[in-house]
Amino acid sequence: MPFSPEKFGVESPLQRSRRWSNLWLKNKKVLNNVLFNVRLQKQQSSPKQPIQPQPNNQKPIYVSPKKPNKAQDFVNSQCVIDKTSLLPDQILLQILSKLPKSQRNSNSLVSKRWLNLQGRLVRSIKVLDWDFLKQGRIFYRFPNLVNIDIVNGCLFSPRNCSILVSNEVLTYWIDSDKEGSCGLLNEGNLVVSSDVDLGLKILVNGYPNLRKMAVMNASEMGLLNVAEECPILQELELHRCNDQVLRGIGACSNLQILKLIGNVEGLYGSVVSDVGLTILAQGCSRLVKLELSGCEGGFEGIKAIGQCCLMLEELILAHHRMEDGWLPALSYCENLKTLRFLSCKSIDNSPGSDENLGFCQAIERLHLEKCQLRDKRSVRALFRVCQGAREIVVKNCWGFQDDMFRVAAVCRRVKYLSLEGCSLLTVEGLESVLPSCLELQSLRVISCNNIKESEVTPALSTLFSSLKELRWWPDTKSSLSSALAGTSLGKRGHRFLKKTCDWKSLPGI
Repeated sequence: MPFSPEKFGVESPLQRSRRWSNLWLKNKKVLNNVLFNVRLQKQQSSPKQPIQPQPNNQKPIYVSPKKPNKAQDFVNSQCVIDKTSLLPDQILLQILSKLPKSQRNSNSLVSKRWLNLQGRLVRSIKVLDWDFLKQGRIFYRFPNLVNIDIVNGCLFSPRNCSILVSNEVLTYWIDSDKEGSCGLLNEGNLVVSSDVDLGLKILVNGYPNLRKMAVMNASEMGLLNVAEECPILQELELHRCNDQVLRGIGACSNLQILKLIGNVEGLYGSVVSDVGLTILAQGCSRLVKLELSGCEGGFEGIKAIGQCCLMLEELILAHHRMEDGWLPALSYCENLKTLRFLSCKSIDNSPGSDENLGFCQAIERLHLEKCQLRDKRSVRALFRVCQGAREIVVKNCWGFQDDMFRVAAVCRRVKYLSLEGCSLLTVEGLESVLPSCLELQSLRVISCNNIKESEVTPALSTLFSSLKELRWWPDTKSSLSSALAGTSLGKRGHRFLKKTCDWKSLPGI
């Protein structure tokens, strides 16, 4: 008969291990914390022992203080929950600055101290609530800003609205119940100019070292205050700008990058003419990059910019409403290196004769994107003005066909040519231009559906072989053959795909 410990009142090893006393003794960390708390309560409850007087004129007995217990100090150090509280702010700031920007939001949730320290590391912000700026809360939350965008803060968005209007310039909410809105901005949706000027005054007093700013519906006096209080301001973006507002920009002597947005179709309308561009040119002589969006200037305004802004290297024209005959004024921009056209309905309907056009001596890059190139005369004048360009990019432009592309043969110094989304171009157009580009090194042909690989001549193939870089995806078939090159997909599935597609006829397989 087997021996049973329960029968004789003897505990088994399993029952002995389940005792609370055994489990308590095994967890030494919990026991140390309990002992430390007990000793700490005893020390706080028991008063200090005074000197004990002795009768019969005997010498007093002094109670010797207890020696510090190193074990208790070790246990006390383990009870510290936030060890970063022992670090000074400067060291913790250096540690937080090394972390990736994607962790900023999570780091600010650790404690109030981390929230304040993380705010001191932020240099750029977009203000969405105007009261956040007007009440001064922005200075306590982000004391070291150098880049501020308050465009969206200048808009009043209705609450509980479900329609979001998005544009290349703005994104805002509208009220569907309000009659006559139609997605347009009116005076009721904007902060008035006087309040914007007051906000700018508060802003520049708190951040005198601003380097970049974006503002909407500001007046001349508001921008004059910015120019006086922020002498190192280098980049400025103005929405809903006009000629009168440009008088305040003239005081920004150190401004290098400027973006003016005058008229935006479907949102708001304002006029920037030759008068405003002339005032701008005389005041901001150190401009390096200028972007004009929805402006109505002409020959005199561009000429003044070219004569006064001698350091101008990049000019961007977006949705321009320039007067006829403005294109010859580009020849006055002697140091212009980059010329970009974005979403322009036309270039210049009346550029004038070739003798009066001139050309940009330092031009290096010509970019055309989402433009309507239907007038051969204006396109020809543009390429003649930029005949010294080394880089030409044409992307998603309407009406750009072989006749338009042939006039680009005057650009004989081009080294980089990119054609993307030009659905009217054919191989014949390439053959009429590429042989004249003797310095061509890189060629990109993407999503040009009328350019067929079967129509490429041996002479054009020889030219392709001499290039340093070639990206050839004119249509979906060519991109498919490039993607399948070096794989055995066509060989394995030729029995099943023989009727739908001839895989062996594709090059590279």
